[in-house]
Amino acid sequence: MTLNGLYVPLITPFETSGEVALGALELLARRLLDDGATGLVALGTTGESGALTDAEKRAVVEVTARVCRERSAPLMVGAATAEALRRLGDHPEVVAALTVVPPFVRPGEEGVLAHFAHLAELSPVPLIVYDVPRRTGQHLSAGTLRRLAAIPGVAGLKSSPGAITDDSIELLADPPPGFGILGGDDPHISPLLALGAHGGILASALVATADFARLVTAWRAGDVSEARALGHRLAPLSLRLFAEPNPTVIKAVLHARGDIPTPAVRLPLLAASPDTVAAALASWQPLRP
Repeated sequence: MTLNGLYVPLITPFETSGEVALGALELLARRLLDDGATGLVALGTTGESGALTDAEKRAVVEVTARVCRERSAPLMVGAATAEALRRLGDHPEVVAALTVVPPFVRPGEEGVLAHFAHLAELSPVPLIVYDVPRRTGQHLSAGTLRRLAAIPGVAGLKSSPGAITDDSIELLADPPPGFGILGGDDPHISPLLALGAHGGILASALVATADFARLVTAWRAGDVSEARALGHRLAPLSLRLFAEPNPTVIKAVLHARGDIPTPAVRLPLLAASPDTVAAALASWQPLRP
C-alpha cells in the first residue's frame, strides 16, 4: 500500500444522553474528506476507544467504513489484539490497522519486534506501528524501526516521540523503501515533513482540515514558502488544542462550531477548562477563510 497524505483521527461524539452520536460522526467524517483529508482513522486514542463498549466500537467502524466506501477513501482502525485485528477483515475499506507499541509492560525492543511479527501474521490488513514512547514507556531506536519495517505485513509508522529526535532524523535520512512514515506529534509536523515524512495522522486537522491538507501537499511538492507559512500558523493552534488531555479541547472547539452535539468526554477524561477552550478558539479564528 502507498501510505502518504493527511489522515485524520476521528473523535467519538456523544449525545446529551451519553450515547454515541452516530449521525454527527457520519457528518464529521464526510466534512473531513470534503475538506481535503486523504483518509480517516477510527478507534484511535482521539476516539476514546478505551471508553467505548464493543458494540459502540462496531457501530463506529460501520459508520466510518460506509463513508469511506462511498468516497473511495482509505480507513485505518485502531486495533492492538489478535481478535480486534481479525474483525477488520469484514471491512474492505480498512486498509491498515493502527497498532500501538505494547504499553506499560516495556518488553524491550526485541519483544516489540516479536510482538509485531506475531500480529502481522494474523492480521488481514497491514499494520501501522504507533510509536509513542511517552505513553508506552518503550523507546524504539532507528535501527529497531528499520527492523520493524522489514517485517512482512508492517506497512508504516505513526511517529510520535514528542520531539524531532536523533532517531527521527536518522530514519528519515534514509527511509526504508515502501515504508510510510507519518508524523503524529501535531505541533512538530511541519519540520518532520520538511525532513521527508510522507504525511501525518493529526488530530488538530479535525479543526483545520484544509490547512493541514495544504501543509502536507506543500511540503511534498517542495513549496517551501507556503509550507513554512502554514506551519508557523498551525503549530500554535496545535499547542492550544493539546493544552489539556486529548481530545477534550478539540471536542469543545468542535461543539462550539456546531459540528458535534456536545463536548462530552468519558472518564477518566474531564471536560476542558473554559479558558483553554477560549484560547484554542481564538487561535483557530485566523485560519478561517
